[in-house]
Amino acid sequence: MAHAGPQTRHVDLQGRTLLPGFIDAHGHFANALQVVGWANIQRPPAGPVTSIASLQQVLREHVASHPVAKGEWVIAYGYDVDGLSDGRPLDKADLDALFPDNPVMVIHNSNHGAVLNSRALAIAGYDASTPDPTGGVIVRLPGSTEPAGLVMETAFLPLFVHMPQPSEEERLAQFDQAQRLYTSKGITTVQDGATVAGDLGLFQRAAREGRLCIDLVLLPLVLEVPSMLRERFPDFLGKPLEMPQPALDAFGQYRDRLKLQGIKLLLDGSPQGKTAFWGEPLLTPGPNGEANWRGQPVFPPEQLNESVAQLSAQGLQMFAHCNGDAAIAMMIEACRKAGLKPEQDHRTVIIHSQFMAPGQLEQYVELGLHPSFFTVHAFFFGDTHLANLGPERAGRMSPMASAMALGLHCSNHNDFSVTPIEPMRMTETAMTRRTRTGVVLGESERVSAEAALRALTIEAAWQIREEDSKGSLAAGKRADLVILDADPTATAPEQLNAIAVVATLKDGACIYGSLEGAQA
Repeated sequence: MAHAGPQTRHVDLQGRTLLPGFIDAHGHFANALQVVGWANIQRPPAGPVTSIASLQQVLREHVASHPVAKGEWVIAYGYDVDGLSDGRPLDKADLDALFPDNPVMVIHNSNHGAVLNSRALAIAGYDASTPDPTGGVIVRLPGSTEPAGLVMETAFLPLFVHMPQPSEEERLAQFDQAQRLYTSKGITTVQDGATVAGDLGLFQRAAREGRLCIDLVLLPLVLEVPSMLRERFPDFLGKPLEMPQPALDAFGQYRDRLKLQGIKLLLDGSPQGKTAFWGEPLLTPGPNGEANWRGQPVFPPEQLNESVAQLSAQGLQMFAHCNGDAAIAMMIEACRKAGLKPEQDHRTVIIHSQFMAPGQLEQYVELGLHPSFFTVHAFFFGDTHLANLGPERAGRMSPMASAMALGLHCSNHNDFSVTPIEPMRMTETAMTRRTRTGVVLGESERVSAEAALRALTIEAAWQIREEDSKGSLAAGKRADLVILDADPTATAPEQLNAIAVVATLKDGACIYGSLEGAQA
């Protein structure tokens, strides 16, 4: 109250809980602009699908409410084969029967692949004679080389990045609704964790036009950097990842609530999609029935080493997607070859850091690497991890307690639209690590409510170099705040996701909910 002045507004919280605004440590804001036009085929509790028939029914209802012309794409998100009661995966025939005249893309719950119908496979140019691309998988029909429908990683990414989009005006019109997905959950800083060239201009225009009510942090995808540079600096003749000074100067500073922060590297795929890169084989077959399947890296180590060396030499912060321990080992080795040390304060973030091998956290400390964990995997996909990895390896998932004990700055994320935007479920899973069936994965890695909340606030702020202005309640920091209807540190973990957001404030202005009961 020593800071109160004549114009200070006094608000009686009436027993509610005030926290710093939550920070989206890793997600995909671009997806939020699109999911409003996609069908939600997630399994409960995130969606309604429990079988192929129910998935087909959701698609029928979606097209009835969102009509498409002949030849236009039908898109759904959240496909989870482990949630189907049929005992088999979805394939192209299931989709051809519904939409013979439209390309269909049913996006995998990892966001790293999709089931395509025959029309979409033809557009992609995939047939029985198409080999799997390096770092990618085209799943085949049993006993055949004919594509079954599911494509993953580098077989999927080019199609997804370059597929037809709504017009720029249509996407701009979705900014309010997309941001409300976040503000309704108390999030005041959001991330687009793999920005592509086609979206950069859209985000910059939205910022210029004042359409952002929350801060948006962009991480250009390393694959897209050359395209971005060619478009904006056509006369620059540097190496593929070498940037002219004006491009380097664009990083690290907000302009109209928009900031370029670092470069996103992609080393492997999805653990639940079996495209992560592990040091030891899975206990179950690979995507095409392969025995002793360990997954594979997206790029060879030599290419990664060169990219890390180029980016670090320019002082660019790196955010590396690594799920399996073999992918993590590749990134560790690339950082070691590049000469990275903690005293450089480079703040390289290893996104997911999901299934770590013993000793890798200590190597993070040695090199100055820090993890952004994904603890909601325990709930949504934990039983799948148990089947694929067994209890000991599955228990290593998101080792938050061990990482914090070593002094690492650990954030936590939901990777929207892979899982729903639910900070309280993120808190719960960091505390309990329970699967859908109630199995605890790695009991020793449970953390307290206070530690779980730090991963959503001050530690997430540190990872994007904003700990001096965000992430805690302190004089001089920005008034990015969330008011909850209950105290998460005094609530049973299984009740946390029922806590509601009363109001979200950005720079002191209420952007969601209301401050009823306020007194001047």
